Amino acid sequence: YFCSYSMFCTKYSLAENILNNQRAIFKTMISVFSMVSKDITRNVVDYISTLAWKNKIIIQRFHQPTCLEQISAIEHYRSLGVLFKRCTLLLPTKERLKFIFGRFSQVRKGQCPTPDCIGFYSCGVFLQTLIAGWDELECHRVFNFLCDLTNLQQKIEAVITAKPGTRGHQELQLRLFCRRVLLDPRPCHLEYRFWLMQLLKPWPMVSQAHLLFILYGPLRPEGTLGWQDLVERGLPHAALWDLAKALLMLFSKAEVKGWTTDSTLLLFFSSPVIPQPWHVENIARLLVLCGSKVCYTVLASKAVSGRLLDISRLIVYIVLVCEKDGYHMSWAVKLVQQITNVFSTVPEKLFFIQQLENMFSGVTREFFEVSVAGEATQLSGDFILFPLVQKYVGMDDLYGHPAACP
Repeated sequence: YFCSYSMFCTKYSLAENILNNQRAIFKTMISVFSMVSKDITRNVVDYISTLAWKNKIIIQRFHQPTCLEQISAIEHYRSLGVLFKRCTLLLPTKERLKFIFGRFSQVRKGQCPTPDCIGFYSCGVFLQTLIAGWDELECHRVFNFLCDLTNLQQKIEAVITAKPGTRGHQELQLRLFCRRVLLDPRPCHLEYRFWLMQLLKPWPMVSQAHLLFILYGPLRPEGTLGWQDLVERGLPHAALWDLAKALLMLFSKAEVKGWTTDSTLLLFFSSPVIPQPWHVENIARLLVLCGSKVCYTVLASKAVSGRLLDISRLIVYIVLVCEKDGYHMSWAVKLVQQITNVFSTVPEKLFFIQQLENMFSGVTREFFEVSVAGEATQLSGDFILFPLVQKYVGMDDLYGHPAACP
């Protein structure tokens, strides 16, 4: 029985591969023919407008694919993008989009919450292939068209005006659609940044931070966003890496109309308070992941604003992140030196160093007292600073020298 079933599966897989190859050859031939003359283009357009063609060509089996099926489906939609790009070449942008997405009217749009569904990414590859080489004005039109087609702005508004986490299903739907259709298939940073800004720019700064977290925040094992995890405990660097990459992209040198470095800085400051102020370790780790330039820019901005307590606490946790995650401590030392140079007078610099020493001593004392009290278990996921204290300062000296700095 098992042998017969295995033979059947092998034959079925072979037949499906042959069929897929035939489809690919067929699509390539049609897309080439569509550029020969207007008459042939018209015939091709008429043919791909038929229901029979849609039922035959448009794959909708997106769940639980094998690796080969996934590659095949993505390449299939890439070649469809080439076909539609060529056969609608003479139409205005708006008419092209209406015609193209009218052919896909049977495919459900923006409705699947399944993380392993390849439907969104296949659609994203199709879209990227279709608009490759289009100028910025045409891409604006594409974005507006897709917003109208999928009610995207209304869906965004529904989740960013609600309390974080109360619409978990809609948050995940929005994340999957935006990431896999609009963002992840983009081949270069400039294109990726353009589409991300189109999503963010219509909203106030706090709402932008809310949306950025929905798109790039850490996911829990069950698939929901870890809003409270960022508040309650320190998270590993993998959980914050996507968010750090998005912020790095927005901090790019190439400024876009209506978006500057100050815009990104405000966005960064707005992020760690949603839904409530984050655990300081998570803010520090996000800064470390963003790299020297972003880290310095954020801390220097706080220094200019006179927020020395905030800077001092962040620097202490940055040092701890470096220790925990294996970064070289000289990086943190150089960062402190750079921040010190932000202050123009010697008294200001000395006052900052004193604040930093006091903060280091205070944070060290907090962790030490919790450890001595036998409450280390409640620091699950946080730093247990005691081993670091033993490494840099003697345990006997901790209380005798309250200003000791590791």
